[in-house]
Amino acid sequence: MSTWRVYLSGEIHTDWRERIESGLEAAGLPVAISAPVTDHGYSDDCGVSILGPETDGFWKDHKGAKVNAIRTRTLIEKADIVVVRFGDKYKQWNAAFDAGYAAALGKPLIVLHDPSLTHPLKEVDAAALAVAERPEQVVDLLRYVIRGELGATAVPSAAE
Repeated sequence: MSTWRVYLSGEIHTDWRERIESGLEAAGLPVAISAPVTDHGYSDDCGVSILGPETDGFWKDHKGAKVNAIRTRTLIEKADIVVVRFGDKYKQWNAAFDAGYAAALGKPLIVLHDPSLTHPLKEVDAAALAVAERPEQVVDLLRYVIRGELGATAVPSAAE
């Protein structure tokens, strides 16, 4: 069985990535995870740290965004599936951009967010092939997609 490449984009303030990774490992699924740099300081300062200082905040951010885009675009392009998590604490414009980029490339997109964000994310949700509320549902989605098996958090159908 070949290894599936899954890119995890989105908020960096909760343990959702770790929950997905541990769930995938426990399920024994052949998945290689990639993600953006999640150290906020590194992500903000990479451009000026590597390419030199800027006196204007706009150009500092511009330089950093371009350096980060090298990683982000490359990993999204190589991914078999893209998962984008939206948290409720901060506005994740970069996550929305990643979701749009993945959708434009025709990548299968799974969006992960609390139901309270359904309305503001309606366009992003419409581009996704699945919208989950919990990381465990993402694990179950991947289990089903990769192995054709339903997982522990699957909801029984009304016919059962």
